[in-house]
Amino acid sequence: MEEVKLSDVTMKVLGGQLSFKEKIELSKLLDRLGASVIELEGIENAKVDALRIKSVATAVQSSAVAVPVALTKESANAVWNALRGARKPRLQVVTPTSTVQMEYLCHKKPDAMLTLIREIVAYCRTLCADVEFVADDATRADAEYLKSALNAAIEAGAGTVTVCDAAGAMLPREFVAFFEALYESVPALRTVSVGVACSDALAMADACAMTAVLRGAREVKASAYPTDGVSLPNIAKVLVAKGEGFGVRVNVHTTEMKRVAGQIARLFDSAGNTPYDGFGSDEHAGLTLSRHDGKAAVLQTVAKLGYELSEEDDEAVWAAFQRIATHKEEISARELDAIVASAAMQVPATYEVKSYVINTGSGITAMAHLKLTKHGRELESVALGDGPIDAAFLALEQATGRHCEMDDFQIRTVTEGHEAMGETVVRLRSNGKLYPGRGISTDIVGASIRAYVNALNKIAYEEESV
Repeated sequence: MEEVKLSDVTMKVLGGQLSFKEKIELSKLLDRLGASVIELEGIENAKVDALRIKSVATAVQSSAVAVPVALTKESANAVWNALRGARKPRLQVVTPTSTVQMEYLCHKKPDAMLTLIREIVAYCRTLCADVEFVADDATRADAEYLKSALNAAIEAGAGTVTVCDAAGAMLPREFVAFFEALYESVPALRTVSVGVACSDALAMADACAMTAVLRGAREVKASAYPTDGVSLPNIAKVLVAKGEGFGVRVNVHTTEMKRVAGQIARLFDSAGNTPYDGFGSDEHAGLTLSRHDGKAAVLQTVAKLGYELSEEDDEAVWAAFQRIATHKEEISARELDAIVASAAMQVPATYEVKSYVINTGSGITAMAHLKLTKHGRELESVALGDGPIDAAFLALEQATGRHCEMDDFQIRTVTEGHEAMGETVVRLRSNGKLYPGRGISTDIVGASIRAYVNALNKIAYEEESV
């Protein structure tokens, strides 16, 4: 029985709505669901996007991870360097095949595009064993050109060839006729895995994809969260119910579909609503170090937490760890976060907290009024939020004119009693790099504000030093 691969495009299509940490969480959910392939966005910002791809590649255990390359060798190298750590990496070469899109998007004539397809697919094949050629807008392409493009990609080494109905204007019967004509004009398609991507403009994407499977397609681009394309839950349900009769199967765990789809929906529903973007479950909660661990183990754990430290900061963190380890048998990941926040990346203050007033209570919306200074210049802001800390962080964003993705936020007590000291650790992400901040006070809101500003100062110092 042949496998029909379901290639999830949720992150590729809607990834812009999610924070860095939410993208990692989504990739884990799709991997757990059993998606054959998880497709990501390509590289635009070299540093940030390369880190995102590396992080997803590390997080995914079973699914293939596919990333598109721009039509240059330089882009192929950049993507491959980020993706090569994946257990099942895939490079995608996506080109428009309709005349209008070729000239509008690539500014190239058909002959020049064919040459480029051969060159880039062949080069990607030298880097990666799994290369996919995606013929975008294939249903509106000139038949002879499409034939030449598919043959060129297969001859250059593409193992998967995907044809896209970007317009979504075909009914299932028309799509079947298009598919059968392709097989007849390009016999080489029978030597590779053929995939389909269908727009849902006429609410026919699922039906068109299924008819393509019946005609030999063995990969379908679908999404676990609603997009203008094939629904992964729907196509999986049909293939599980009827696939055996046609000699095909899918590896998606349909018993988990409803629960995982609900988790994915919650990711998107909560995305980007507060300064807590990306703040969620602690993926390193079970990670601990003992007092007997050496410097290499400690610094390796710091790297797992996402920090990129200088040699000087490495020494400072190791020294701080040793001091604490003399009093404790084990040190958790959260405690190590606090060590990094207090010992590493110490910089002069760009922003300083001058004063703050927080109003909150039953039946009223929390409000924060903050006054800061930046190099002596006063900044002031008032913001409403979902609780006092949320309001304070929103006011900080408004006053500084900066929105940073929050990777983590921790609160813990340091002393006991009615005047107990509280410690907060904030981790902000900027340009793909983590910056920790630490605050301590009997007022937990004040500690949170100081931790946020402490992290923000590290970002500002690094930016101003460039």
